[in-house]
Amino acid sequence: MFDSGVGGLTVLHAVMVRLPHEDVVYVGDTGRFPYGPRTRDELVGYARELTAVLVERGAKVVVVACNSATAAALPTLQRECPVPVLGVVTPEARAAVQATRNRRVGVLATEATVASGRYVDAIHDLDAGVEVVQVACPGLAEAIQGGEPYSERTLELAQATCAPLREAGVDTVVLGCTHYPLIRHMLQRELGADVQTIAAAEELAGEVAATLARKGWERDRGHRGGCAFVATGDPEAFREEGTRFLQLPIGAVEHLDVTG
Repeated sequence: MFDSGVGGLTVLHAVMVRLPHEDVVYVGDTGRFPYGPRTRDELVGYARELTAVLVERGAKVVVVACNSATAAALPTLQRECPVPVLGVVTPEARAAVQATRNRRVGVLATEATVASGRYVDAIHDLDAGVEVVQVACPGLAEAIQGGEPYSERTLELAQATCAPLREAGVDTVVLGCTHYPLIRHMLQRELGADVQTIAAAEELAGEVAATLARKGWERDRGHRGGCAFVATGDPEAFREEGTRFLQLPIGAVEHLDVTG
């Protein structure tokens, strides 16, 4: 599993709960965080590099626990990778289409994810009649990962990004970045109690479980799975930030050198 930083640990937590017998390697690309302002070509290159690292370490399934990387690179990775590659966009799109009552769905995401149009395509593949309102949230993932997710600055960003969705009358909002669930209550307050928020974690964990079962690759359920953590930036900073996101202790963190 890989993410631009520690946001994907929200997905890892769901996978660990759903599949406690599986071993996981998590790579946080904190040295190149954030992914939101990156170009598509940059994101494809990063995703290829990190996927190769996971495959070399024996991954049975690669999970792209990052919305920007999923939006930019998932089809490329699925064509090129020798093992199944799963991303966050499709599970969230499916959940949003099933949840909406008025067929107006909002998407809060990074600039790269919004620019890709992948959520619009994925939702319309399931129901072409759903209206999709996308709002880019520059700086929000950085504010959340920066150590003060509940600061006045984060609240100001949340208010600014949620306002257009309230005005559009959406009844369902996709939290299109794995960092955003950490401030879910803050976002919910700005969106209103009647708006349902959708995040990737549980849906994606279900897809991982189904893929392993379908392939016959499940570990013995008597095995207690472990998790190895790798960061391209400062390992100690990853450990401190990651513990808050994962809500479990994180021990040693390996440093990984990447191309830049």
